[in-house]
Parts: sequence; C-alpha cells; structure tokens
Amino acid sequence: MDRRNFLLTPPIMALGTLAVPSLSLAAPLAIHSNTQLLPRTGKQKGPRIVICGGGWGGMTSARYLRELIPNADVILLEKNPTFWSGPMSNKWLVDIVSTDFVNHDMIHPANKYGYTLVNTEVIGFDRDKKRVQTAQGSVDYDYLILSGGIRNAYDAWFGNDLYAAEYTRKHFPNAYIPNAEMFALKNKLNAFKGGTIVMTLPPPPHRCPPSPYERACLMAWHIKKNNIPGKIIILDPKPKIGPIGEGYKAAFEELYPDIITHVPNAVVKEVDPFNKHIKTAAGDFDFDDAVLMPPHQASDMVWYADLIGKDASGKPTGWADMHPRLFTANTDDNVYIVGDSMGFISDQFGHYPKSGHVAHAVAKIVAQNIYERTSGKEVKAVLPDNLCYMMVNGDPQEEISVKFEYELDATGKVLQTQIDMDVRSADLVQEDFNWIKSRFNDFL
Repeated sequence: MDRRNFLLTPPIMALGTLAVPSLSLAAPLAIHSNTQLLPRTGKQKGPRIVICGGGWGGMTSARYLRELIPNADVILLEKNPTFWSGPMSNKWLVDIVSTDFVNHDMIHPANKYGYTLVNTEVIGFDRDKKRVQTAQGSVDYDYLILSGGIRNAYDAWFGNDLYAAEYTRKHFPNAYIPNAEMFALKNKLNAFKGGTIVMTLPPPPHRCPPSPYERACLMAWHIKKNNIPGKIIILDPKPKIGPIGEGYKAAFEELYPDIITHVPNAVVKEVDPFNKHIKTAAGDFDFDDAVLMPPHQASDMVWYADLIGKDASGKPTGWADMHPRLFTANTDDNVYIVGDSMGFISDQFGHYPKSGHVAHAVAKIVAQNIYERTSGKEVKAVLPDNLCYMMVNGDPQEEISVKFEYELDATGKVLQTQIDMDVRSADLVQEDFNWIKSRFNDFL
C-alpha cells in the first residue's frame, strides 16, 4: 500500500438538507478526494507554500515567509481554533500565569502578516502531485512545511488495544499536546486531595526534555502550599536527568524532600491503567492518580506523508527522515520539517531539543532558505540555538535555565559546542518572562 496515498479518500460526509418554511436551502456539497479547498486563481505570481501545523514553528514560518516573499501564497492549516503555548503551560497549571497568557487568537496574526489561516485537520498527502488532503478538501503546494509537533505513542504500551489507550488518555492525561488535556490535568490537580501521583517520563527524545521535571516541581509546590498529603513519584527511564540534573536534584532535595521521589532507570515495561499499576525496570508501582506520558514520536502528518526515518535494521525511528542542516526531507526536498517532529541531527547529541525556542529558530531559518531558493540565491546552512527556563518554586518564584549552542565542524557535521546552566535564582524569572514575551510578540 502506498502510504502517501492511503488517506486521500476520506469518508463522504453525511450532510442533510435543512427545511425552513417558505425557504429551501440546498445542502453543502459533499467533500471527496477531488474537492479543492483553495483552488489557485491564476492571479498569484509567487510560490504557494502550505504549512501544516499552527504552533510555534508553523506560525513563525508563516509570518516570515510573507515578510521575505511578499508575493507568496502562504497557507497555514491548523485544526485547533486557538494557539496554545506549551512553554509556560506548567506555570498555568498552578495559576502563576493566566489562560490568556498561554492561549491566543490566531486570526489576528494571520490578518496582520497576510497569510491564509484555515482551521481544518490534515488527513493525508499526495507528494507526487504536491497536494495536502484535509477534512475540507485538498490544497496544492509548491513547498510544504510540516510543523505538527508530536504524537503520543500509546501503541508502545498497549499495541492495538485502542480502548486501553483512550482510557489512559481520558483518565490520566499527560497534557503534552495542547489544549483540551491541559484543562483536564489542571482540573485533576485542583481536585487532588491526597495520595500518590505517578509521573512517567517518555524515553528520549521527547518534547521539551526538562519540562516534566518543572511540572513535577510546580505540582509539588501546589501540594506543599495547600498542605495536601500527597507525593509524586517520577519514573524516569534515563539513568540521570541530564545537563540540568544538579539544578533539579537540588530542588527535589531542598524544596520537596517529602513530596518528590525521583526513580532513575525506570523504563516502563507494562501499564495497567484500570488497576492503577505500572511495572518498570526499577520495580513496580501503584498509584492513586497519574500523569502518564507514553513515548513521543513525530506527529501523525509525518507518518501520513511517508517521511519517517528508519534505523539500521529497517524499523521506523518514529521521527522525520531529514537533512540535518537544511531541514528538508531526505526523499523530497520540497518538504521541510520544523519543530518537534524533526529527526536525527548529529552523532554527538542525536536530536535538537524539542522545544519552542528551537521550533521558532528553525522556522525562521526555513523561511530564509525558501526565500533563497525562490530568488535563485545560494541556500546557506544556518543552525539554531536552544534556551529553556524552568520554574522550580512558586513562592518565592525561582527558576533554573540551560542554553545550548551548535556549529558545523570542518566536515559539515552538526556539533553541540557549548552548554550554559544557571542555578536556581529569582533573577531568572524576569529573564524567562522577557524571553516568552519577545517570542509571542514575534509571531502572535
């Protein structure tokens, strides 16, 4: 079966007619594989660039493509009605920032920067015809950007047992894909009266590597502040936290010694959400409530486009097969991958951190590269950096931070050249808010 085409014929929508006294309204046309959502008019002289996914990467690339290529027809496809930021969402869980701080209108930036926003779900691709299939019809493109984030790979735990996967998502949401699960998790935290919360961490690479530890700290702060008799057990598949481990270890031991227990090498072997039991390589654990994060993989759209990489044995890596410097798909240089779906980059460090900062930086680079291609200029390989701030205490507010820098060696390979870390400090809080506001101002 051709994976590029297997989703190109969605079920016909069942649309009835509406009868009104003295007025007859015809039913909308049924959507099928030949329905064109945005047919070209012939008046457009520039390239058509379709962006799938309206998160940090998608909205940033849309803004800069319109700025760099004014005659381009830039179309952003996003199924969610509003933009919801992953960065700062942990602070939102414990009411340090408001909903309006992380949840934003998408129509205003589309109108401001001049790109077309369509709220629809991407359900397939025909790359030979350069066509995206959506729930509302197909859209042709000259260049395609996939910026759909991640998928929760519950199948790694449950195989084909969709009921167990949906039960887990519904009862123990991890809220790593905006935005409905975030409200569910916040409501659960506010209703928590005590007991043991287990938090499973995905194996690397996963979305925003330090954020689960930040979430644990802020949930622990909520428990501590409200005198709730609760504990949090972090089941970490890694042997240690990573570059920022000392900062988090100090927070666990100094701020929440009676609340947080960090268990390393806790690779998940079996999850029983019905009986609230987890088996890991570090032992078995029962829980009263949980934040169950399965392994992360590239978003569904990268799978639909048949652009997932393979390892030496031929098995899917779960992430995009892409050029490590130019961000194009290795099998189709008219397709770019931006943000968390990006695949293997370097033998030294593996993947870029799957963070909002990296998504924003790569989106600007990709916009510049498409401009260079369409204007006949040399395409220059530019690398991002990464910067993450993590709040570990709510009163007084204190944060830690980490910054990574990258460069090309003499052979053209991408290397991580510097890691800067800051210990827990109140001064970093203002830096964090300055950073997020500058990014929001840039694409929102």
